[in-house]
Amino acid sequence: MSKVLFETCVDSVESSITAELSGADRIELCAALSIGGITPSYGMIKTVLEKLKIPVNVLIRPRGGDFLFTDLECNVMKRDVLFCKEAGVNGIVTGILKEDGTIDRARTKELIDLARPMSITFHRGFDFARDAIESLNLLIELSVDRVLTSGQEADAYFGINMIKKLVEHASNRIIIMAGGGVNGQNINEIIRNSGVREIHASARETLKSKMKYKNPKMSLTDSKEINSYDFLIASEKRITAISSAIKSYNIISNV
Repeated sequence: MSKVLFETCVDSVESSITAELSGADRIELCAALSIGGITPSYGMIKTVLEKLKIPVNVLIRPRGGDFLFTDLECNVMKRDVLFCKEAGVNGIVTGILKEDGTIDRARTKELIDLARPMSITFHRGFDFARDAIESLNLLIELSVDRVLTSGQEADAYFGINMIKKLVEHASNRIIIMAGGGVNGQNINEIIRNSGVREIHASARETLKSKMKYKNPKMSLTDSKEINSYDFLIASEKRITAISSAIKSYNIISNV
């Protein structure tokens, strides 16, 4: 049985380094995780590639919100894919839906064809699709390498049954990677009961701002719940907990 692999989702250079040092096997690099992630900048991609030894997959998503993109947005995505390819990125993470909730076959294929030989992951746009099995069949037909999913539920723990169904239906034709709400407490149950061999988690914590002066009248968001000074980073403790749980599982399962 192949070992379980751990991918950490990060949105900064510092978090990328923390992820590697804490035991991640691969990272998904993005920006603005607070809105589900968008494509990171040229500077961030280049710097992370210089700093890390583990594989780096880059999110190709031009904005937050839904996964129904315009022609102009798709053009941006294509250019980002080509940059990643030239930069030596391991793989891209992307996905496009149609307004009826099905995967946009034509546009997704365009991105895949541009990206090869990079690895292709279809992101959690999959969980917003109308029919999981129908969507999976299309991704298999398009030779996508993996799909990231929480089993079309709010998180992977509640989506275990659907994830298991997807793993069984995939039958090694595509990798099913479980993600969404994965932590050190539920990871063993998710792996054991779903049969996935890849796990995805952001495992973040709040970093308090080191600013000594803070203007109490200022905010960069309309939300009163979001602090304009503090921000989220990859947690060494949480990533280590997940990584250690996976390593223990791999040892036990291969005995």
